[in-house]
Amino acid sequence: MAQNGIGARVARKEDKRFITGKGRYVDDMRVAGMKHVAFVRSPYAHAKVGGINAEQARNMPGVLAVLTGSELVADGIGNLICGWMVHSKDGTPMNMGAWPALAPEVVRFVGQAVAMVIAETRGEARDAADVVAVEWEELPAITDPAKALGEGVPQLHPEAKGNLIYDWEIGDKAAADKALSEAAHVTRMEIVNNRLVPNAMEPRAALAQYDAADDHFTLWTTSQNPHVARLVLSAFYNVAPEHKLRVIAPDVGGGFGSKIFIYPEEVACLWAARKTGLAVKWTGDRSEAFLTDAHGRDHVTVAEMAFDANNRITAFKIDTIANFGAYMSLFSSSVPTYLYATLLSGQYDIPTIHCNVRGVYTNTAPVDAYRGAGRPEATYVVERMMETAARELGVAPPELRRTNFIREFPHQTPVIMNYDAGDYEASLSAALSASDYAGFGERKAEAARRGKLRGIGLSCYIEACGIAPSQAVGSLGAGVGLWESAEVRVNPVGTIEVLTGSHSHGQGHETTFAQLVAERLGVPIDNVSIVHGDTDKVQFGMGTYGSRSGAVGMSAISKAIDKVEAKAKKLAAHLLEAAEGDIEIADGEVRVAGTDKKLGWHEVCLAAYTAHNLPEGMEPGLKEGAFYDPANFTFPAGAYVCEVEVDPDTGHTEIVQFVAADDFGRVINPMIVEGQVHGGIAQGVGQAILEGCIYDAESGQLITASYNDYAMPRAHDLPSFKVSTTETICPSNPIGMKGCGEAGAIGTPPAVINAITDAIDNNDLSMPATPEKVWRALRAGAAPMRQAAE
Repeated sequence: MAQNGIGARVARKEDKRFITGKGRYVDDMRVAGMKHVAFVRSPYAHAKVGGINAEQARNMPGVLAVLTGSELVADGIGNLICGWMVHSKDGTPMNMGAWPALAPEVVRFVGQAVAMVIAETRGEARDAADVVAVEWEELPAITDPAKALGEGVPQLHPEAKGNLIYDWEIGDKAAADKALSEAAHVTRMEIVNNRLVPNAMEPRAALAQYDAADDHFTLWTTSQNPHVARLVLSAFYNVAPEHKLRVIAPDVGGGFGSKIFIYPEEVACLWAARKTGLAVKWTGDRSEAFLTDAHGRDHVTVAEMAFDANNRITAFKIDTIANFGAYMSLFSSSVPTYLYATLLSGQYDIPTIHCNVRGVYTNTAPVDAYRGAGRPEATYVVERMMETAARELGVAPPELRRTNFIREFPHQTPVIMNYDAGDYEASLSAALSASDYAGFGERKAEAARRGKLRGIGLSCYIEACGIAPSQAVGSLGAGVGLWESAEVRVNPVGTIEVLTGSHSHGQGHETTFAQLVAERLGVPIDNVSIVHGDTDKVQFGMGTYGSRSGAVGMSAISKAIDKVEAKAKKLAAHLLEAAEGDIEIADGEVRVAGTDKKLGWHEVCLAAYTAHNLPEGMEPGLKEGAFYDPANFTFPAGAYVCEVEVDPDTGHTEIVQFVAADDFGRVINPMIVEGQVHGGIAQGVGQAILEGCIYDAESGQLITASYNDYAMPRAHDLPSFKVSTTETICPSNPIGMKGCGEAGAIGTPPAVINAITDAIDNNDLSMPATPEKVWRALRAGAAPMRQAAE
């Protein structure tokens, strides 16, 4: 390991500008003549749009234009799309309703935009938006996904009869039914995965500029994947030709998946910039974020798990209703299908699985990927079932898991995935040891003497990251490939620029990517700069989501480094009159192994550019690019232990211990990985006991539309985490990485709920387990923690 290379706990290079207030976010951007945008949004969850009277608004101070949805449609701007085709089990394609950037006729959720005001200042634009008069005809609304398919409920889209998007399945239903009928025991549960609001630190924003002289557009936006944004904006929304559109995603203050997608505001701002000839900027506020950012989760599931007489799982059957909200977002179709159902085997050797998923429309904000995207939903179902089954069978929860662990690799699950490597026993043993699981009984008794109820819960998760290969995801309906690109430019003085198609919005790429280069080429990490987020500077890339930046993005960099290294060694061998195979690069030198013959790294680089003495046929320069398409998903896995104390008088839950043992494959920077795990656990705790997005069932109004009503985790809600890693090298990429960014949010919720239900001896508890819910569960009488074997 180089001093600052792979495995080193290097402080993040980028943090200096962030903690000194020198980050550059979209809202910090200024261009000459820039004006401000405010949107006129629907106060209704479902309504027809009649006339729009903007006369008063146009006459207000500073107002330059008011544009409407009918104008946008008339100018040929396309509808927003879902880019992953999923077919129902009868072979019919999914039912995608039309989603214009500004609604001309019908709104389908509170906050949907129907018009935009452009003014000199943000305040003037907002004031004018408030007086735009819209004739509304309110329509009945539906918000409950479990009721959206019922008879006589409001219909959202003419394209989707009965509000059904698709009725999809995977696995062998007949085999699952047979195994359930023959089982020695069946565990059955109804499980709700609560809707969440992403709440990235930086709200979404867009700044659009049109240069009439060159017929060229520039969009600064809060995006996790600027090249994909440019592709979709040009190819599907008809906003601008791809070669005439530059998309820049500068510093982005968190995303958690919610900034993958193309939103109406970006489309509208680009269109308005051309239509008016003005540079226009919109920065959302927190209320707009609650109303219009893509939400996450929102599943209702019925699950059945069959066991034989030896407590081995024989079948798993799942039926899920997934709430898509009012429209299909960019990747929403894949979340409850290929990112959820394919992980329902968990860490367990389950011979038969069948999952049926019905996607439904409701009058709520669109739902798409949120940290984990399908994997948290799958893990929550699997691990609640496993803990409940252990209680029903009278088996210690760790032992039931051990009985069913997959122990030989590669392992083909019944639901597409082929796990390439893992050691689930190692993670579980590490978590049990670190938590002193065996000593829990004593701690429980001590808590009882203080009048507290103490509980402990487990979760053994697995996820699929680095989604690929492109050919495979294409066969499953993905509209894009999921490879990544990189270019490594070595300058004449030996400094290095890495241009990556990945995007950083908090992951620490400027540090970890530089560590890889430092390890491979023996240069200080301060001599390595990482360039990303600008489609005019960086070759086409697929962006950052699904914990893919390391396993896919860094693998592309590694391939480019391979080419740089090979050329540098060939040149050095020529200059040093040695064999290429004897050349090694380390510690700022290029040397002949076993001798004192050497050149400085900078000398070799300069020689490549002066080109005075190159090997025959070698081109000048030292710059190489690569594209990397993974051979398989990666499969991070781990075991979490949560220990809680519940106050029986108030229902308040205190997490007194949380242990995470993760297997991320090779770790580049342990400190950054620990930070990622900490953040994921915090979000998982938030979902488990605090966060819940609630709509009024009749009006469709978002009740939890601010931090007054939507509880976010704070420092006092969290213990000091104990985190560790085990390591099985991933064989599917050249670095051996698996990914770490989503693990905490995946494994945490079931561990927390399993602990609380253990403490209160009542298994009937849904997320978020607020004090009120816990208090009511304590007084409702225990739902049996054991059931007779079926």
